[in-house]
Amino acid sequence: MAEESLLERKYFDGIYIPAGLLVFGTVIVKKEWTAYAVLAALLLGALKYFRMLPQKVLKPDVFQEFELKEKTVISHNVAIYRFKLPSPSAILGLPIGQHISIGAAIEQPDGSTKEIVRSYTPISGDHQPGYFDLLIKSYPTGNISKHMASLQVGQTIRVKGPKGAFVYTPNMVRHFGMVAGGTGITPMLQVIRAIVRGRAAGDRTEVDLIFANVTAQDILLKEDLDALVAEDKGIRVHYVLDRPPKGWTGGVGYVTQEMVEKLLPKPAEDVKILLCGPPPMISGLKKATEALGFKKARPVSKLEDQVFAF
Repeated sequence: MAEESLLERKYFDGIYIPAGLLVFGTVIVKKEWTAYAVLAALLLGALKYFRMLPQKVLKPDVFQEFELKEKTVISHNVAIYRFKLPSPSAILGLPIGQHISIGAAIEQPDGSTKEIVRSYTPISGDHQPGYFDLLIKSYPTGNISKHMASLQVGQTIRVKGPKGAFVYTPNMVRHFGMVAGGTGITPMLQVIRAIVRGRAAGDRTEVDLIFANVTAQDILLKEDLDALVAEDKGIRVHYVLDRPPKGWTGGVGYVTQEMVEKLLPKPAEDVKILLCGPPPMISGLKKATEALGFKKARPVSKLEDQVFAF
């Protein structure tokens, strides 16, 4: 979460002005009590300050319920779900690059009920207190995604976390090469947004992202990505479509070794490749990156790996 300035308006309204009025009023009414008023102002101000600090709500080993506040339908099978946190100042406490687990009791074809758990990366961040957003595509065979699609405003989901081996820190590498397929864009977007927010504080990380989809209509969050590219010259997005429309000028087909070589940074100690998408795509890209000279990806990625698959 970005550092806050103690000169923000909320601190003046909630702490400095009330404390000043307390001391000033005491000086006018009973000057000899001024020292006690200053002490009381300091104690009350400190208490108010700590109460205003964001409250991290996630627990790694305990599922908690969060209420659906808003649902924004993007297409027939994609929506953004906004869930309410316990207070307006509360945050998930989710490090950049990590994800949450959603659990639900799902009825099976035989009539029994089974606890299903799936992982999702929010598209919001801890710099946005009071809520978190999930972008979810519903699949015909998807247990949790179908359950999410059926949720009505006011209903709840069960969440725990953080989870995951990747945690982004500013300037951890010079250049990220990213490949995302479909909803695999969510952890990439989370990292890219953190980089752009961190520019003022000295984050110099560059990003080249290959984003693969079937059709142009399947490109999720394209407006957000294009806005980031327009805002920041260090961010570049390369779209690839399996079934492109007439006049398409981007990549065509599956993401190949040749595309990776042409569009992403070359192997170096200060370069990292991030992958997120369908398993067959990830498997092929692990082989492609190794063939191009990157260190061989492990079956289960670790933070220090040169090629990391979410």
